[in-house]
Parts: sequence; structure tokens; C-alpha cells
Amino acid sequence: MSSDDKSVSRRSVLKQAGATGALGLAGLAGCSGDGGGNGDDEYPALGNYPIEGDTAMFGFNVPLSGPYSSEGEDELRAYELAVKHLNNGGGWVDNWDDLSGEGVLDYEIDYVEGDTATDASTADESASRMIQRDDVIMFAGGSSSAVAIAQQGVAQRENVMFTCCLTHSNDTTGQDCVRYSFREMFNAYMTGQALTPVVTEEYGDDLSFYQLYADYSWGKTVEESIRKFFGEAGWEEVNSVATPLDTSDFSSYLSEAQSSGADVLFLNHYGLDGANSLNQAIDAGIDEDMEIVMPLYNRPMAEAASSAIDGIYGTIAWDSQIDNEPSNSFTEFFGEEYDGRVPSGPAQLAYSGTLQYAAAVERAGTFYPPEVIRQLEGFEYDNIGMGDETMRACDHQAQRAIPVVRGLPESEQGDGQFFEIVDITSRDDVGYGCDEGPASQCELGEYGDE
Repeated sequence: MSSDDKSVSRRSVLKQAGATGALGLAGLAGCSGDGGGNGDDEYPALGNYPIEGDTAMFGFNVPLSGPYSSEGEDELRAYELAVKHLNNGGGWVDNWDDLSGEGVLDYEIDYVEGDTATDASTADESASRMIQRDDVIMFAGGSSSAVAIAQQGVAQRENVMFTCCLTHSNDTTGQDCVRYSFREMFNAYMTGQALTPVVTEEYGDDLSFYQLYADYSWGKTVEESIRKFFGEAGWEEVNSVATPLDTSDFSSYLSEAQSSGADVLFLNHYGLDGANSLNQAIDAGIDEDMEIVMPLYNRPMAEAASSAIDGIYGTIAWDSQIDNEPSNSFTEFFGEEYDGRVPSGPAQLAYSGTLQYAAAVERAGTFYPPEVIRQLEGFEYDNIGMGDETMRACDHQAQRAIPVVRGLPESEQGDGQFFEIVDITSRDDVGYGCDEGPASQCELGEYGDE
């Protein structure tokens, strides 16, 4: 990892030169002593393109503090491993035709890291610093949808590509979508589609439910999606109540839910908040009066909740139990790198997203953002462990399968296993058209070369 502390960046020089017009910018790029050192300078300057020197800088902006810090730590492990494999071979790089294991377009990959603190304003500042000071050619991250949405706004404004990690809000590829960002993770709408048939079959028809949800973009769109799909299945909502992000004591909210008379409680919380709310619900004996559902799980959250997850349904991004070659190999080489640690869903998203970006650069033959974007739009792939997928062009949302899981009893947990996979819902059974659902609100914006 490196960090560039220079006070005047190449980017600021290019911006000042912009007053001379596009021809002047092209001339500056062409006559720079080491600009475009590997010949990737056939397009006009845009964002942090062309790259100066022989090293391409990536930025990894993850929550290393705040309620989603456990997820951020695992994401960073995967990002670091992706850079290692891009430069030196190994992992999936050895099996992807588009990647060489000798850098990307013969550029060595380096990276800088930032802490979003699970806060949108902090993430915006960190992302902007990476772009302005460190000259990153792409950046990635996000375990809070508010954080991811803030960062992709920076990406569009600065013409520097952003690869979403764990962001589950409908808005990320809905009303807040941008041309310069792509999302592998499914969204809350798709979770509602995948979870409803499994949960209604387990618990029955014509039930009533109560929702507690995190009071920001992600929680609100989960709440809306649960209401929509379970309502269409014949369930009736009693109430839904917002809870502030980073709440430590959910007792008053849980008490109101328990006294509501509802049959089912949806806890639309994530990370440490999710572990806390679920543990406190079980400690209060709510599971004796109501069924509990956690619409979105991951392994760090389940590990923190421990015995409380027993029998609790939810969805996950990915799990090491998924038995196919990409999943098995990822689990193996991640464990080899990190002393036997089993990778989480956020780690799989981080690693795969970085390689997908690098492979798109190789196919484009350039780091020029509009050309890389066009390589990803409509791209079909089956090499990251979730079967056949398409990165849809109209909203930059991956069309993919969704694992539905149930938490294991504490006696059966261990070695990174916390869930029973109940179903892997086919991508053909979830999703929506480009003129439907969240996509109907998406206007991606410009490529930057119009």
C-alpha cells in the first residue's frame, strides 16, 4: 500500500490546464515526462485518466470504525488479496482469460485505504481525498448504502469509477443510480422476492407483522420491500418503526413490537446493530411470542449474534457453503492468505468487484472510464460463484441468484459456518424490468465523452 502526500497532484495540474481546452489537455498528457507510461493515452484527459507513471492506484474506502466495522475489515482483506493476485497471479486471476497476473495493462496496481466510519459525509470526504490527492483511477467499498450512495455521487461528479461492495438499498441502482458505479450485490426489492415464498411457506398464510428498520436509505427500502411482497402474499402489517443507526439499546422498540399482537417481527438491521437487536430480542423472550426474520444477514453479524440466530431466516450475499469451483477456490485461497479464516459475503463482493473492474479494463484496452463502463454494461459472466449473471446496462444492477438461509443452532456453528442454506433463488425468479421497480427511477447520467 502507498499513500501520496504531495500537496499538488497531477489532477490539479490537469484541471488548471483545462482552461486551454481539450487540445491543450491532450498535449499536456502527451508531453508529460512519465504520463501514460504504458501507452494508454489515446483518449483525452478525464477524471484521473491518463495514469501518470507505471502504477495504477486503486482506493478502498471501507468502514474500519462504526457499527459496520467488522464487515469493513473483511472487505479490506479481500481488496488487498485482489491487488496481490492482480500483480502476481493466484486466486481467480489464474482462471480468468482477461487477466494476466502481471498487473493490469502492464501497470502495477497499488492502493490507498480510507475509513468511512459508516458515515456518508466521512465517506464523501475520504473518497474525494483519494481522487484529488492520491490520483486513484478507481475506488471501491461501502457497507452502508448511505455511504455507497454518497461515494457513487462523488464518482459521477469526478469521472472516476466506483465499484460498490455491500450496499443493499433499492436506491443505489434506483433513484440514486449513476453511470460511474456498478453493483454486484442484490437489493432489498430482490430480498423481498426471494424471502417471501420461503417464509410464508414456513410460517403460514394471513399473518400479521411488525417492522423495526434502520432509519436511512437501506432500512427504508427494506421496509418498503417487505411491506410490498409480504402484503401481496396476504400478510398484514401492524406497524413499522424507524430506529437510529448505531443504536445500542433496542429495548423500548422491542417492547412495543412485543405488545403489538403481531405474529412476526422483521428486524431490518445490519452489522453490529443487527447483532444487538437480535440478541436483545431473544433475551427479552420475543421469540416465544413472535417469529423473527432478519432480511439481510452476513457472517460477521451472525458470529456476533451467536446463539440468537438459531432458526432465523434471512438472505446473504454469498457463503462458503455454496459448492462450485469459484466459491470453493475463493474459500481455499482466502484461508491460505489469512490463517484459515473463512471469507464472508462482503469479502467475496470486494474481491470479485475488483477483479471485474480490472478485467473490464483489459477488455477495453484502456483505463479511460467511458470505455471501461461500456465493457461492464450488459456483461455476462459465471465466474464468481453465483452462477450465470448479467451486469444490466440500464441500471448497473447485477441480475443474479440469491441465497436464502436459516441460522444454525450454536452447537452446529463453527469453522465459519453459521447458516443452513434453505434455497438459492434463481435470478429468473427475482428482479424486474428496466421500466419497473427501482430501475424505473434510474437515470444513469453521462459517460463523460459525449
